[in-house]
Amino acid sequence: MSQSITSGSGAQGEGGGIGEEGEDQEDPSSSSSSPILDQSKDEELANFRAEWRKELKSSPVSQASSLSPSISTREESETDEEKARQLFLKGVENEQLGKLYEAIQFYRRAVQLVPDIEFRLYESTNQRPAVETTEHAVDETEEDNLELEDEEEVEEFDPSQSDLTSHLQKVVSRSYCICQPKVPQKMTHISALPVEIILYILRWVVSSELDLRSLEMCSSVCRGFYVCSRDSEIWRLVCVRVWGVNCGGLSEYKSWREMFILRPRLHFNGCYISKTTYVRSGENSFQDQFYRPWHFVQYFRYLRFFPEGLVLMLTSTEEPTSCLGQLKTRQMRHPAMMVGHYRLCENRVTLVMQKQEAFMSQKYARSRKNNNTQEQTFHLEFEIVTYRSKTHGQLRWRCYSVFTKNRNGHGTSTAFEVVGSRFPPLWFSRVKSYTAEADYPLM
Repeated sequence: MSQSITSGSGAQGEGGGIGEEGEDQEDPSSSSSSPILDQSKDEELANFRAEWRKELKSSPVSQASSLSPSISTREESETDEEKARQLFLKGVENEQLGKLYEAIQFYRRAVQLVPDIEFRLYESTNQRPAVETTEHAVDETEEDNLELEDEEEVEEFDPSQSDLTSHLQKVVSRSYCICQPKVPQKMTHISALPVEIILYILRWVVSSELDLRSLEMCSSVCRGFYVCSRDSEIWRLVCVRVWGVNCGGLSEYKSWREMFILRPRLHFNGCYISKTTYVRSGENSFQDQFYRPWHFVQYFRYLRFFPEGLVLMLTSTEEPTSCLGQLKTRQMRHPAMMVGHYRLCENRVTLVMQKQEAFMSQKYARSRKNNNTQEQTFHLEFEIVTYRSKTHGQLRWRCYSVFTKNRNGHGTSTAFEVVGSRFPPLWFSRVKSYTAEADYPLM
């Protein structure tokens, strides 16, 4: 800004104007000017100085000089954080590749630059903007709708072209993950686990007791769990446990799971129960020959099968509510319980059982050594039958015999006629407590 300052005598000379220190220097010839002119000249100088200072303060050069330290500090911090981020991500890549030593080196350099780089990365990947404009929100909803439409197009299933398992395998392979969390969460979701760990967890679900019902319940969680629960290796191990190593191939069945469902088999997550009732005549009274009593007999027979070939049988007059708990473990808890082994062949199961006393005292062992007792072996054969909606849920009697070995070493065999009223079929009943715990995974 330039202004000309005039006095009453005309323009200033060489000595007039503003000096280096901002003070005005007057010419001696102007000393005779009036006081009113001097006062107006001082006011104009004061206004000029004020405007000059204001322009200096508001100039971009001064603002840049005042803000340059904070900008440089911020840029340095941003560059350090970006370097630490890149180093940490390289460490993650090396750790995934198995190069643990190189990964440690990258982690160490990243932590030296920014000590909490790991937490910053985690927060940056999970945080969402709290406030969004209306236009941006509308755009996102439109994009979400388009994505949902695309997914619906991909998820269309045609039963005539492929089965459900292969279709879901394609869908899961496109997403590169088993499942996704429904809502954002800070804790690690199960979808972060690799497929091998998920399959190992499902083997614990099946366990050594072959709890396939729990596996089917896991398959109803989501598409990824459905695909994992249909893993052919899991069902192959199940079939080997049920029918042995020589269980046959897949010539008659499409998959191992189909073999397990359609082929006659036994259930291990419950107990087979039958109720037998009949009327037995009593003895006449010696005082009254015309009076003859009749007895109504009722008892239950329980059979519990285990995958390794062990079977327990209990015959008791007690109701199932009090007897099922005694068949939960492989240890015999009832003195009248019999133990043995079974063999499964096609749709028939053969049992060989013996009586086992609850307490084996020294006196009993000595009596057996002296051949003063008889040993009885029970041979039972059943047929596995599907009745109505219960698949393989019934065992029908085929034959029943008892082999008795006397103290002389000779044995006699007694066969019983299997009559429907005296030998009713055994029905399977699921017991929840039998598969509530798992000791070993499926192997």
